[in-house]
Amino acid sequence: MKVKVLSRNPDDYVRETKLDLQRVPRNYDPALHPFEVAREYVRALNATKLERVFAKPFLSSLDGHRDGVNCMAKHPKSLSTVLSGACDGEVKIWNLTKRQCIRTIQAHEGFVRGMCARFCGTSFFTVGDDKTVKQWKMEGPEYGEEEEPIHTILGKTVFTGIDHHWKEPVFATCGHQVDIWDEQRTSPKCSLTWGFDSISSVKFNPIETYLLGSCASDRNIVLYDMRKSTPLKKVILNMRTNTLCWNPMEAFIFTAANEDYNLYTFDMRFLESPVMVHMDHVSAVLDVDYSPTGKEFVSASFDKSIRIFPVDKGHSREVYHTKRMQHVVTVKWTADNKYILCGSDEMNIRLWKANASEKLGVLAPREKAAMNYNQKLKEKFQFHPQIRRIAQHRHLPKSIYCQIKEQRIMREARRRKELNRRKHSKPGSVPFVPERKKHIVAVVK
Repeated sequence: MKVKVLSRNPDDYVRETKLDLQRVPRNYDPALHPFEVAREYVRALNATKLERVFAKPFLSSLDGHRDGVNCMAKHPKSLSTVLSGACDGEVKIWNLTKRQCIRTIQAHEGFVRGMCARFCGTSFFTVGDDKTVKQWKMEGPEYGEEEEPIHTILGKTVFTGIDHHWKEPVFATCGHQVDIWDEQRTSPKCSLTWGFDSISSVKFNPIETYLLGSCASDRNIVLYDMRKSTPLKKVILNMRTNTLCWNPMEAFIFTAANEDYNLYTFDMRFLESPVMVHMDHVSAVLDVDYSPTGKEFVSASFDKSIRIFPVDKGHSREVYHTKRMQHVVTVKWTADNKYILCGSDEMNIRLWKANASEKLGVLAPREKAAMNYNQKLKEKFQFHPQIRRIAQHRHLPKSIYCQIKEQRIMREARRRKELNRRKHSKPGSVPFVPERKKHIVAVVK
């Protein structure tokens, strides 16, 4: 004879202690949850609103410079160390955890034009208006010792930028030409030139370490291979490029910051047209730096703001500004992908969160789970009009807001004029030129 008995295991529903959460049985049958999507939509809307409420990106300001901050460099081994150079020739080393200056060096007479750290982190290089390249120890001098450079090279002309090779004791400087130097020698190993007058910046590729790119004042972006004594190829744009930055994850991708308010992401194999044109700034873009993931980059502009762009999008996902911040000259994204540093004209370095609404510090497991759940909901409903409007809205300073409005009117007028010209011309005489190709003049190999 069979007897059917209801069997319940207390472990499935009884709390171990009074402090535990009540265990709630869940039935995942969708037929029992008819309003699941509606409920998730409300949760996504609330998560999006809360994200904007908690978006407080500004963390702190590092003040101590007596002139505008002109350049910055990251320490390759230490997350908490950053170096900055000012327009009065002063170099400061900062500790980001304490948020204070730990060392000050009077490195040059006149501007510090560029600086970079050696790949091992034991020393760093600076170039200035006094036509010198100086190598300094990262550690401070011993008690009673003078603050002296390890090595000084006197050049024939003013250097405007410097970058160090990622693996070898070799660095490159730019000015009237690109010079490749060995650390042990006082004359360059080789000099690369391609008929232009002044080069503003030079950058080594972090993956294909023999490749480097430079930006010249005659609107060129030139690519070089260190193993050859001649440049590889160059692309000529409509306006001058201030600096470029290589993607740390994709060897052939780089982004150039241009005077025409745009940034251009190029594939070095196909320079005929950029992969993406990034528009949003309303004044010249002065600096750009990639995140260590290679998915985003941050740009600094003369319009007193910094913007974060996804690599594959034409518009920025975030804009940071303060009332006091003036023209932003230099910007860096820290190696842990959490913070952004920017140096501006009014002698301050500012520390920002890379993700404006991110909670800093240790997260409890439930907090982490809730955050991941909300993130997935926001991604699921990101194209719904109400959620999209809230997520994309940003308050802007009046000057930037008015300039954006003015440029929109000008762009619309140009488009209308082109349409009218095409309408009243012979078919095919006014060709369609895609936005990406409008800004490229020529590619020379």
